[in-house]
Amino acid sequence: MTNLKKLFTVLLCLLTAGSLPAMASNRWKINADGGITWHISEDIPHEDHIEMSGLKVSTVYRYGVDASGAFTLNRSVVWPMLRTIPNNTHASLMRRFAWDIPAMVEINGKSLTNEKVKEITLDGTMEVSSRFDNGIELERILFPSTTQAMTCEKYTLTNKGDKPVSIEVPFARSVIETDASKGVDGSYRLISTLKGEKAEQLAPGESVTFSAFFAGYKRGENEAILDIDKELDARKALIGELWGKLILETPDPVINTMFAFAKIRGAESIYQTKGGLMHGPGGESYYAAIWANDQAEYINPFFPFLGYAIGNESALCSYEHFARFMNSEYKPIPSSIIAEGIDIWNGAGDRGDAAMIAYGASRYALALGDKQVAEKLWPLIEWTLEYCHRNLNEKGVVASDADELEGRFPAGKANLCTSSLYYDALNSAVYLGKALGKSGMGKYAQEAKKLRKDIDRYFGATVEGFNSYQYYEGNDVLRSWICIPLTVGIYDRKQETIKALFSPRLWTKDGLLTQAGSETFWDRSTLYALRGVFACGETEKAMDYLKFYSSQRLLGEHVPYAIEAWPEGSQRHLSAESGLYCRIITEGMFGIRPTGLHSFDFIPRLPQEWGHMSLRNICAFGKVFDMEVKRANGKLQVIIQVDGKDILNKKVKEGEKITVRL
Repeated sequence: MTNLKKLFTVLLCLLTAGSLPAMASNRWKINADGGITWHISEDIPHEDHIEMSGLKVSTVYRYGVDASGAFTLNRSVVWPMLRTIPNNTHASLMRRFAWDIPAMVEINGKSLTNEKVKEITLDGTMEVSSRFDNGIELERILFPSTTQAMTCEKYTLTNKGDKPVSIEVPFARSVIETDASKGVDGSYRLISTLKGEKAEQLAPGESVTFSAFFAGYKRGENEAILDIDKELDARKALIGELWGKLILETPDPVINTMFAFAKIRGAESIYQTKGGLMHGPGGESYYAAIWANDQAEYINPFFPFLGYAIGNESALCSYEHFARFMNSEYKPIPSSIIAEGIDIWNGAGDRGDAAMIAYGASRYALALGDKQVAEKLWPLIEWTLEYCHRNLNEKGVVASDADELEGRFPAGKANLCTSSLYYDALNSAVYLGKALGKSGMGKYAQEAKKLRKDIDRYFGATVEGFNSYQYYEGNDVLRSWICIPLTVGIYDRKQETIKALFSPRLWTKDGLLTQAGSETFWDRSTLYALRGVFACGETEKAMDYLKFYSSQRLLGEHVPYAIEAWPEGSQRHLSAESGLYCRIITEGMFGIRPTGLHSFDFIPRLPQEWGHMSLRNICAFGKVFDMEVKRANGKLQVIIQVDGKDILNKKVKEGEKITVRL
C-alpha cells in the first residue's frame, strides 16, 4: 500500500468512524410466546436454513416460501454416531429427504392444491401454518428428537370449510440399506415413515393429526417407538428448561429474545457418543468431535452459568479427552479429537491450542464451583500453562504455527490471540490455585504481569492509522482479532482499538471483516469484540452495535442464531457461536469475572437508555442466584439474591467493581 493510499484510508476511517450501516426492515417479528414469526406477505420467494439438534441426530431444514406462496422443504439429516469411511472429522452419515408429505394426502379423492403459507414460527421447533383450497388448513411442526436418532414432524389438518370432507392419509415406509463397505459398522438402515393410515369424514371445524419420522439405525438396533406427541413434549420440555434458566430481562425485547434463542443453539448440539457427551459445532460437518477453540475456549466456560447438566458434563468430557494427550516431552495437544473420541485431527499444527484449553478449563472450573471437578482439571491447566511458557519466543510472547483460522489468513509465528488467552489463563490459574490451596501461585502472577508488558511491546503498533495492535509481527492490515485484549482485561489501547474495530475498514452490515479489504466475516470475532467493548466500559458504543447485530441475526433474512462465516460454510448455525453471544451478556454487559469457586468480581454496564437489567436463575459458583441492576439517584443499585434473600444490596458508581462471595 503506497503512502498516499494509506493516508486516504486513514482519512476515510476518521470521517466515517462509528457509523452503522442502515438497518434493513425485519422479515421476522417477536411473538407473544417468546418465539419469532414470519407473517407471509408479498415479499416472496424467500429461502433460509436452520439447524436443530438432539443427542443422536441433527437436522438442517432448508425451507422457504416460493413465488406461488407454497412451502418448500428439504431435510438434511445427520447421524453423528453412524460413522462412515474414512472415519475422519466429517464422517457422520448424512442424507437429504425431500418427501412432500402434504402431497400424499387426498381430500375428496384429490390432492391438496394451491397452498398459501400464512406464517412460520421458530421457537426451538419450526411451526408452519398454511391454507389450501376447499377450506383446508394445515399446521406442520418440525423438530429433532431429543434422545432418538430421528427427526420428527407433526401434521394437523383442519376442515375450516362449511361442508364435510373425505380425508385419506396413507401409511408410507421407505427403507434404505446403505453400502456396507462405506460404513464403519457396516450397512446402516435409514427408515422414513409417514404414520398415517387414516380414511375418514372430517366435519367442519374438525381436525386430524398424523406424523412423519426420518430415522437411522445400526444393524441389530431396535427401531424407536414412533410417538409424535411424546417426542414433541420432550423437545418442548428441553426448550422450557433452557429458557427457564439464566433469564435475561432488559427493556430491549430483541436482545432478550436473541439471548433466549442463543441458549437453545448453544446447548442442543451435544451428542451421546461412545466417548461420552461431546458438544459439536454442527453445520453438516463437525459432529461427535471436539475442538480446542469451539468447545474448550468458546462454549465450555458458559455452561456453568446456564446450569444445563448435559452441557456441564460435555464440557468436563472434552477437557478429559484433551488431558489424555498430556506428555512429558511437551509436544502439542491435538487441535481436535474426532470420531467419537478415537482419533485426532491436527492438520494445522499448533494453533495455540494449549492456550485455548488453559483459558477455557480454568474459567470453567472456577465458574462451576465444584472443588472435585476443579482438582480433576488442575493437572491439565498446569500442563497447558507450562506448554505455553516453554513456547515463549525471545520477545516473551507465545509462538505457534497458526491460529484458530488455520491458515485461512496469515497469523505469523506468534499471534495476539494466543498470547492474550495465555495471559487470561495465568490469571484464572492464580484464582483457582488459591481456591484449591495450591502453592506457587506467585509464579503465575509474575508471569502474567510480565506477559502483559510483552504483549504490548510485541503487538502494540499503529496499523492503518490506528494506534492499536498488529495481529502478528509485520502485519500492516487491520484484523478483527485485535479485539481479544479487551476480553481479557487489557484496556491500554482500548480507544484506538475500538475506533479501528468500528471503522468502515472492518465493520460491515454483517459485523466485522476478518481482515480489512476482504469480504470474509466470521461471527466469532464480532461476538468477542462486542463482549470486549462492553467489558472495557464503552457501553453506549457496544450497545449500538449489539442492537444492530441482534436485530440482523434474530429478525433479518437468515435467522435466528449467530452464524459461523461467509463465504465459507454458507453462514452455518454453528453452535459455539451462540455461546459466545451469551457471553457478551454475562461477561461483557454484566462484567462477571470468576475469582474463586464461590466468588466473582463484576462491573455492570447498564446502557443509558435502560433503567434496569437483570439475570435470573444464574447457576454458577455452586449456587443459583439472581442479579439485578437498576438506576437509583445517579448511581447503580445492585441486588444479588440467593433463595429469594438479598446477599448484596448496594449502590455503586458507574464502572465500580463489585466483589461477591456466595
